[in-house]
Amino acid sequence: MSFFSTRGRAYATASQAILAGIAPDGGLYVPAMFPRIELKDIAAMNGMSYPQRATLILRQFLDDFRPAEIEEMTRLAYGERFDTPDVAPLHRIDDSAWALELFHGPTLAFKDMALQLLPYLMAASARKNSENRVISILVATSGDTGKAALEGFRDVPGTSCTVYYPKDGVSDIQRLQMVTTGGANTRVIAVEGNFDDAQTGVKALFSDEGFRERMAEQGRVLSSANSINFGRLVPQIVYYFSAYADLVASGAVQLGEAVNFVVPTGNFGDILAGFYAREMGLPVHKLICASNRNNVLTDFFRTGLYSTHRVFFKTISPSMDILVSSNLERLLFEAADRDADLITLWMSQLRENGSYAVGEQRLEWLNGIFFAGFADDIETRREIRDMFQQTGYLIDPHTAVAGAVLGEYRRNTGDNRPAVIVSTASPYKFAGDVLAALEGREEPSARDPFACARSLEARTGCPMPPQILALQEQPVRHTRVCAAAPEAMAEAALEQDSGE
Repeated sequence: MSFFSTRGRAYATASQAILAGIAPDGGLYVPAMFPRIELKDIAAMNGMSYPQRATLILRQFLDDFRPAEIEEMTRLAYGERFDTPDVAPLHRIDDSAWALELFHGPTLAFKDMALQLLPYLMAASARKNSENRVISILVATSGDTGKAALEGFRDVPGTSCTVYYPKDGVSDIQRLQMVTTGGANTRVIAVEGNFDDAQTGVKALFSDEGFRERMAEQGRVLSSANSINFGRLVPQIVYYFSAYADLVASGAVQLGEAVNFVVPTGNFGDILAGFYAREMGLPVHKLICASNRNNVLTDFFRTGLYSTHRVFFKTISPSMDILVSSNLERLLFEAADRDADLITLWMSQLRENGSYAVGEQRLEWLNGIFFAGFADDIETRREIRDMFQQTGYLIDPHTAVAGAVLGEYRRNTGDNRPAVIVSTASPYKFAGDVLAALEGREEPSARDPFACARSLEARTGCPMPPQILALQEQPVRHTRVCAAAPEAMAEAALEQDSGE
């Protein structure tokens, strides 16, 4: 299968798209078509392991990879580093709602579902394209991608991984997970700004020919582990099919019966994977886009206007504290009937004016597929508390946003069909805020994240993941801070990659 840019000026094979990360014209690579997965294929997943399910889906897109290669990569990626053989199990909340748990990997967040596989895809892509330079991965993170990328690429030969995170925009545990990372090829840089600043800076570096040349002088070639890279996106399609297959196997739904998926999202990659699954034939009624107080996506789906002229809020669901949702560009490409010139115009308007509008006809199409809602911190805390009190199930703030928005959707529409809440992180990554929610507070009673984690375990009886406990003993290895400007981020990356 071929891939081409949403801006219309670049084409690539699957391995070339993965290796490049972002298209040279600044657009995002999309598949030439959506391969079809039939209901009989979904039924056949019942007897498959998660790696086998992943192989089935990945083979539809990665046609310059041999089937045996993909089988080996999925076997290695979804093996012993996950704490359950199911990899992405469903937890039944009540008669019509399930949580799809995507936090059983090494960094306790859904980013592991892609970033345990991406290093294998990247290494194979380099071999296929005779790329012998060091692949220098640049990552902007709102909290979870950073650690997952660092863990995935740590000490992988022929790679380096540099992560930029907002200095005051992640949880204590998220920060500690990153800055304590070992490995000779990992770099972590705090940015004096928010996630949008970090993401804008990384995108600017990818389009800066001078920076590319300086990297080339060091024997390096740039790539990305953010979801702008199709190699990050395609593994996420798998768990939508896997969840549906498990619902059918359990008798919760009949094969072919449509369900709703509720996805907490900021950068729009996770829910875009659900859209791709729907386009491939997965029986999806609605994709419910759940935002926190930074509700730029909610406003977009309700009005057709995407505008970043708004206040940026720091919330207790920091991985969603985003105003520029990069992966929305891929959805717009489909809404615009794959008109690359129109996408280029909209993205130019966003860059220059901070907004663009898609028009009523395209908005109507979008609303036939998506519902959008948001929950502020008060509603998020209430959802955490109510969920635990009513069901005994402990959730993190991002999953709570999704749960609250599902309630809003059902009240507004009366649609109570089966729904899967995409649960993106362990509650222990945000132990202080989860504990405070259970106690009816706005702030945790203790500031020490490990004291909060111990109190949360004692209060709920839910075991603390060993990864959290182990963080206490890890030394801080990364202390670099830079300004939120592309030139400062470039110098920091070059200094770090030079071993300084």
